[in-house]
Amino acid sequence: MNRELIIIASIVFVTSLFTRSVDPVVPLIADGLVVQVGTAALLSTAFALPYALIQPVLGALGDMMSKTKLMSISLVVLVLSAAVSATAPNFTILVLSRIAAGIASGGIFPISLATIGDRIPVAQRQIAISRMLAATMCGNLLGASLAGVVGDIAGWRAVFVVTGLLGLIVTVAALIGFRKVPRETPPGFDLTTIVPNYRAIFANPHAKVCFGAVFLESLVVFGVFPHMAAMMQEAGETRASIAGIVLAGFGIGGVTYTMVVTHLVRHVPVRLMMLIGGCGMGLGLALIALQVVWPFLFAIFFMQGFALYLLHGPIQVVVTELAPAARSSAAALHSVFFISGQAAGPLFYRFGFDHFGEATTLLIGALAMVFAGAQAGFFLRSAKAAVKT
Repeated sequence: MNRELIIIASIVFVTSLFTRSVDPVVPLIADGLVVQVGTAALLSTAFALPYALIQPVLGALGDMMSKTKLMSISLVVLVLSAAVSATAPNFTILVLSRIAAGIASGGIFPISLATIGDRIPVAQRQIAISRMLAATMCGNLLGASLAGVVGDIAGWRAVFVVTGLLGLIVTVAALIGFRKVPRETPPGFDLTTIVPNYRAIFANPHAKVCFGAVFLESLVVFGVFPHMAAMMQEAGETRASIAGIVLAGFGIGGVTYTMVVTHLVRHVPVRLMMLIGGCGMGLGLALIALQVVWPFLFAIFFMQGFALYLLHGPIQVVVTELAPAARSSAAALHSVFFISGQAAGPLFYRFGFDHFGEATTLLIGALAMVFAGAQAGFFLRSAKAAVKT
């Protein structure tokens, strides 16, 4: 699996580049295509919404056909979408290309998670998934920073050229590399299996705990991100670059988790890991409410990133065992709930800030994280337990 894991990590890395590459160049796109900045910002929605909506379909396909073939096809579509984006004559074409990119991305990360579930034993799976998460987070961190530099030097179209070329390199490597890994034996295309597969997933009582926890953590933790710059301005820190550094602490914390997860799995019980993760995120939100200076905020977001994956990593392992015959469908549902939480999070905080105040809303979020960690720690002691239920 080592060769296959390297290929998968490369694919999710370049996919993450596509995900975050537009954000820093939204004003440049607005100027270049003569639209309002707020309109250009909808490119993020054009990517994320189709990603979420297509998951049940792609998850079902992943259970019927070769997962590596589905990832390869999705990667080809992603590269083609970059070519269209780079040459888009108007904003409508650019939006359509980002919709295509979102759909294609939806056929990569969840399917890669299911592939790891197929190929790697439960005892080793959390470490393998952490390697994939590391690639994802590095792609997210590099995607935004690389796009900003390229956009300043050569314009927004060059961002799509660069990401497209990187995607093309990975596509060629993946198509060659997948030929040398053990072949899969998919059951074949059968629409009658879709409903039974999803029914089997939800028949497992651990499903509602997994999906509920990932929805809560993405809603509460990621939902505060869009509001941080404004909160920091209210506290006297007006530099956008500092807000960016603070938020980058989250990704660095996540990468740090992937570096030590091998030792954590060996020495820390899964239930304790998830409880600590929930409490760590809760503590971080409570500390944000204190409006501390930015170096402490950076440390808080570092802790948040590390803590989130203490909870999220074990949940992902359990998701791969909710219904072993429908791993792609289970991973797809996991993504649906996770992305839905990210979409609803900013609305949750906006409503809370307007009606209850920042401190109260953040404390509500903190309690929600402690609850999620405690519930997951109690019910999801191990992936094996989920299978036996």
